[in-house]
Amino acid sequence: MKDDAKTRKKRLYETLRRDILTMVRAPGSDLDEVTLAETFGLSRTPLREVLQQLAGEGYITSRENRGSRVSELSHQTLRDFFLTAPMIYSAVSRLAAQNARPQQLVALKQAQTDFRKALKSGTVEERTLANNRFHEIIGEMAHSIYLMPSLQRLLVDHARIGMTFNRPVNDRMAANLATASRQHDALIAAIEGGDEEAAAALAIDHWNLSRDQIEMFVMPQGLDMQIDTTGAVKTA
Repeated sequence: MKDDAKTRKKRLYETLRRDILTMVRAPGSDLDEVTLAETFGLSRTPLREVLQQLAGEGYITSRENRGSRVSELSHQTLRDFFLTAPMIYSAVSRLAAQNARPQQLVALKQAQTDFRKALKSGTVEERTLANNRFHEIIGEMAHSIYLMPSLQRLLVDHARIGMTFNRPVNDRMAANLATASRQHDALIAAIEGGDEEAAAALAIDHWNLSRDQIEMFVMPQGLDMQIDTTGAVKTA
């Protein structure tokens, strides 16, 4: 029974995580804990344990006496994301080049293989999840108890925004996806070679690839900003 309960908890976690990242569950939507418990055959305690884990990773927010809901994508949240993401991605990539382990490099290369397959014949959901996993592994490589929680929260929102960008509607967007794949390859090479400066710079280039589209999504009026090679941001 313990194994069965553990399996059901894992299935609930993976289902909610995927539904949130792929926008099946809309930002700010409530989670019906009674229905979830019945659907996955879980009692209140293991259900709450899964929800607590998801809350700690930034997928949902818990409200006292009001239940849980999917993390919002408010204007302020997205503005903070836009300003913070390049700094976090740059720092994480730099540390990954310093600390990557052989087995993590194997996992990163596999994640890139999965991403290329998703670009060729996968759905937008598969592209989004493959890209998310690629960057999660780089975060794991960084081995930072301070940066990983911030990266995890950024990736939740980046994946949700990516549900728009991973569905190309014109030749430029399709070309950007191909460029993103090549940048993944370059990041792998920099990390594998221990070149932290190159890894940090590539992280910024990778961010800038989708910057204009993200800026349009978050702030239609745009944002006057500059990003240096350390990921530092200056706004007008």
